[in-house]
Amino acid sequence: MLDILVQGRREKAAARRFFRRLLRTIRSVPQVIVTDQLRSYGAAHREVMSSVEHRFP
Repeated sequence: MLDILVQGRREKAAARRFFRRLLRTIRSVPQVIVTDQLRSYGAAHREVMSSVEHRFP
């Protein structure tokens, strides 16, 4: 589990960079990612790691 504090607003490009940096850091593909309900996370998730389950609290 990774617990990361992020900014309140995030555009799609920034979310995509965030996910790519996260994947490089952990060096494995997670089974599930949990984010808040910002639309940019969903859009970036579909582009970067669409095979991973994406959940919202």
